[in-house]
Parts: sequence; C-alpha cells; structure tokens
Amino acid sequence: MDYTLALLLFSLLRIFSVSTAAPLSGDAVSTRSKVKWKAEQLVWKIEHHFQVPTDLTITPPADNLDGVSSIVMVLEGYESLISESLDGLSQLKQEVSSLTGYLDHWRQGHCGEQRPKPPVQGRLAQLQSQKEYIHTVSREAVAGLNAFLKQLLKNLDCLGTC
Repeated sequence: MDYTLALLLFSLLRIFSVSTAAPLSGDAVSTRSKVKWKAEQLVWKIEHHFQVPTDLTITPPADNLDGVSSIVMVLEGYESLISESLDGLSQLKQEVSSLTGYLDHWRQGHCGEQRPKPPVQGRLAQLQSQKEYIHTVSREAVAGLNAFLKQLLKNLDCLGTC
C-alpha cells in the first residue's frame, strides 16, 4: 500500500511540475520567435536596401551577446549612431527601436534583479569614439548592426539569460 501511495504522489508531482512549467516555456518560445522574426526582417532590409561597402567596414572583436541586458545595450548603441539624414535610415532606426523596446520591456518583466549595464565593447565602442564622422559612422553602424543581428540569430538561446 505504501508503494502504491508513493507512486501515485510521484505521478501527481510530475504532472504538476510539467503543467506549471509550460506557460514559462511558451512565453520564452514566443519571445524567441518574435525576436527572431524582427531580427530576420532587419537583416533582410539592411542587406537589400542599404549598400554598405565591405572594404569600409572595421572589424574589431564582436559585440557582447551576454543576455538580454547586453543585447538591449548594444541595440541602443547602434541606434544612437545611425543618422537619420541618410536616405531610409529613419525607418531602420524606428524598427531597431521597436526591437529594443520589446526586449527591454520583456527584460523588465522577467528579470527580477536588474544587472548593471556592461561596458560597451567591440565594434560599437570603436564607433562611439568617432562620432564626429557622422556619415561614415552611420554606415559603419548599419554594418555593425547587421553583423550583430546575424550573431543574435545564431545565438537566440542567450535570450534566456538576463
């Protein structure tokens, strides 16, 4: 009798643990899908609408992809470097802002303890130090944003880290 009761309790425990984990999993899957969709759209637009010469592009180490907080910081950084005075970039800035806002809102709702912003590194740090060359930095920022989004698409699991 004790064995049957233990088996019953164990079965119930498994059922409840699986059922309570499902909403979190669905939320994470939904967030990942939305970020993937928006990032893919941005990459496509950058590659099909903006001519960024490959010989212009600087290639310091890749930007930091250490959880949602660092992703938001890098996206905000690139958005701030893109000049609206170049054709079509105001729409790109709005879409980057939309993705950044979505991730930041998700982070605020799901990350209990807000981590301090990590220091800016990589390509973004180099571009931020050369802001006086507005058009060149803007083009470089678009190229850097494109590379960062491709890196994000390959590492969507990092969205699970705050």
